Formats: sequence, structure tokens, C-alpha cells
Amino acid sequence: MNLCKFLCPTTSSYIVSRAFSVHKGVQKKLSQRHFSSGLTRIDLPLNAYYLHYTNLRLPQNKIFATYVWIDGSGINLRSKDRILDKVPCDLSMIPKWAFDGSSTGQAKTDDSDTILIPVALYKDPFRQCPHVIVLCETYYGDGTPTKSNYRAHCADVLSKISDQKPWFGIEQEYTMFDLDLWPLGWPKVRGYPVTKAKYSYCGMGEHVAGRELAECHARACLYAGLDFEGTNAEVMKGSWEYQVGTTMGIKAADDLWVGRYLLHRIAENFGIIISYHPKPMGKDQPGIGCHHNFSTKKMRSDGGISEIERVCKVLCDQHDKFMKNYGLGDGQENRKRLTGKFETASFDTCKWGVADRSASIRLQRSVMTKKKGFLEDRRPAGDCDPYRVCALLAETCLK
Repeated sequence: MNLCKFLCPTTSSYIVSRAFSVHKGVQKKLSQRHFSSGLTRIDLPLNAYYLHYTNLRLPQNKIFATYVWIDGSGINLRSKDRILDKVPCDLSMIPKWAFDGSSTGQAKTDDSDTILIPVALYKDPFRQCPHVIVLCETYYGDGTPTKSNYRAHCADVLSKISDQKPWFGIEQEYTMFDLDLWPLGWPKVRGYPVTKAKYSYCGMGEHVAGRELAECHARACLYAGLDFEGTNAEVMKGSWEYQVGTTMGIKAADDLWVGRYLLHRIAENFGIIISYHPKPMGKDQPGIGCHHNFSTKKMRSDGGISEIERVCKVLCDQHDKFMKNYGLGDGQENRKRLTGKFETASFDTCKWGVADRSASIRLQRSVMTKKKGFLEDRRPAGDCDPYRVCALLAETCLK
């Protein structure tokens, strides 16, 4: 595949398209004054001066490359731009870079130079073709991975089972908050939704909020080149989910992180705050998870059910170890979500079952019918690092 053509099919005749038509000079201001999102109105003026500059035609040999990385918190993303002289056709054309790790919680002030190593390349849905987004791993000056760089270990584990062709599909749930730090679409007097949560899942109309953002996010993910599989409103009003995969190897985890980056960037335009906290609104409201679907060639082959059951047993036998890695930090916030209610199993127990959404690990009914397929680990929290989860799942298949 010619990556240059993928990144920009019309690079040779690239013309920056105008996103808006600005009439009679740049003095006119366009507004989203009447833009509605759920029960919340946002008032974010689009300044015509900004549109003027962002629509300037750039030299063909000047490409914006946005370097994106996970900071020391383990959940927040950082980014900065670099100008390249040509469209990068592969990662070898993108130089390593450095940043101040002391300002991102990844280094000490007296030794702050931290290295960015490009690992995945995407089209930029904000600046559009031919500009790119570059996902990076972070390393200390001595060449060792930073503490929040779980990708390096994940890539090592997956390389060891590459002959087994591991597949991953990941479902990221999240909550949209208004700028007053109350969920989107909830009563502004710090009240709770009047309608029952069961109507919000895949719902419409009064039962959901934030569809505009979710729609923009879906299109941005597809444009960027993610293996984006879908999106839907979730059980708690104001919460949504997007899915990436099924993809072989580490790409699903890469795509999930880039999906998070795109989600936050788009949310800036809507005046919305994105949260992955596993239980953002207390014990009486549904939680936020990040289910991981996993299979190997053996699981997908005839009679693969025996291998699926073997892995399920390992996942439950080592439950305590997994729970410490299935959420931000040591995963303790995930305990608030895994209560045995709202289609979750208890934090302290592990069970697997067929078509059972209260199980820790679920097998679809079709898996039992066909005697092959995949498993769904429902334990990871919304704020988990998919690299940590994928590595642990893959380790169950190490020979």
C-alpha cells in the first residue's frame, strides 16, 4: 500500500478547501449561538479572522505533523506540532523529537529532556490532507521507556505470539460533561435525569445528549485511518461509546488512544469535557468501562472453544493481578464501578458466562454455537490503558 496516497490522495494538486464561506472581508463573525447539544446551549463564536488564517493556502513542501503522546498521568494526552518538508510515506520519514518531561510529569527538572519515538501515523482530520498525526512512545534520555509508556512492553509481548495472530477489538465508553462539570443533558440545578437510564442505551430524542459530538468524532476517526467500527449512546444519559477493531496486533490499542485524542480535540469546539472515570456520578448511576475483545488463530479455528475456556480460566485464576492493571494507577477506582450492579460483576470475584452481561468475561452465544470465536473481558475500566490490558491478555497465550 502506498502510504502517501493513503495520507493524501491529491497531494500533487493539493488545494486547501474552505470550510466556511466568509463574505465581504474578514470583519464578519460567524456564530454557533443557536447550536444545541442535548439540553445545553453553547455559545462559541467562530471568529472570521481565525477562519481566514486557517484557510490560507500553504506551500506544498510544508506539512504539519502533530506529535501525540501519553503524559505522566497515564490518561491525559499531550501534543505539539512540527513542520516537515514533505508528506511522510512511512515512519522512517518522521524524525524523533524531544519535549520537557518535567512539565508533563515524566521527568525531573534537572534532567527533563524526554524523547518522542514515532510509532503510528494517521491523517489529520483537523488540518486535513496532507497533514498528519503522529502517535509516539516516550523514552528517558538513557533510552529506557518512561513509566507511562506501556506500549513498549505490549509490543514486545505481542511480537512473541505474532504466529498466533492475536486480534483485539476495544469498546471505549466515556461521559460528556458541560463546563459546569455536570453531565451533558442533565438538569442544570444539579439534578438527575427524570427518565430511566434504560432508555438512554442506543436511545434517541430526550433520552440522549451529545449526539453532535459523537457524530463528528466518528467521521474524524474514519478520516484519520482508525479501524473504527461504530458508536452508540450508552446507559447513562450523556455517556457514549465508540469501538475500534477487530484488528491484529497492537493497532487496536493505538487506534483507541488516537480516538481519545480526537475526541478531546473535537470536544474543545463544543465546550464539552470528556471523562473516562469508571464511576463519575456515584453508586446509583451506571459506570464507564472499556471492554476488550480478544482472540487468537487457535480460538477462531474449529474446536477453538477449548482454547477460549482455557484462557477464561487463566483470566479468573489471576483475577487480582489483572484488576491492578485494568484501570488508571492500580485500578482501585474501578472498584466503584464493579459492584455487581449495572451489568457488572463484583470487583473481588471473577466468573465467565455465555451471553451474561453480569459476568467478568462474556462469551457470545454464537461462540458456543460455533464452538469457536473470541472472548470479551468486561473488567477494564474506562480509564484503563489498552496497552496494559492487551499485553496481559496476550500473555495468557505465551508458550
